[in-house]
Amino acid sequence: MNTNERESLLAELRSAAGAAGDRATVLLRVANILRNSGNYRWVGLYHVDLRAGKVANIVWSGPGAPEHPVFPVSKGLTGAAITERRTINAGDVAADPRYLTAFGTTLSEIIVPVFDEQHERVIGTIDVESAEPNAFTREVQELLEDCSRVIQPLWKG
Repeated sequence: MNTNERESLLAELRSAAGAAGDRATVLLRVANILRNSGNYRWVGLYHVDLRAGKVANIVWSGPGAPEHPVFPVSKGLTGAAITERRTINAGDVAADPRYLTAFGTTLSEIIVPVFDEQHERVIGTIDVESAEPNAFTREVQELLEDCSRVIQPLWKG
């Protein structure tokens, strides 16, 4: 993705995040934009409730609902992203024992944390899955991390 395409995507996300509508509708628009941006098979946006110890899917874009719509914050690649407070980029999910199987055709997955305004705790995640191995380059990871910052206000309230 070149610089113009990158800036266009971030502008599209800013516009979607600032659009009128209920949170789920706006987040679904965001998930669709992210999914189409990389031609990914599946994108899910999740809410992290550290007090309750749960991660819950808010919306998803792809061929089916997530296998685990609600799960403990300690589980899966998402749990690792929350605990380690960093993006988890698994190029071969079959080789990562933390992976919670959602779709049998997923070969790679990236979990990008969404932080609170103070960047102290994870309040959400972007989950992108691909049927291609090693689908998420360093450039893609950095772009998704920028996307996380752009859509962060959608996790307030």
